[in-house]
Amino acid sequence: MSNVTNLNKFRKQKARSEKQARADENAVKFGRTRTQKELERARAEKAQRDLDGKERE
Repeated sequence: MSNVTNLNKFRKQKARSEKQARADENAVKFGRTRTQKELERARAEKAQRDLDGKERE
């Protein structure tokens, strides 16, 4: 006798791997790391503070 194979297990594993591949592609296309987001936010805040300081002079 041969072993019984659960096809749902293979189907779900394939779906997971495809979803992960799609997520990796999107991360490369659109994603930024948390550090990059924080750096950009800090630079924007500094630029706003500098601008506010110039207006008061």
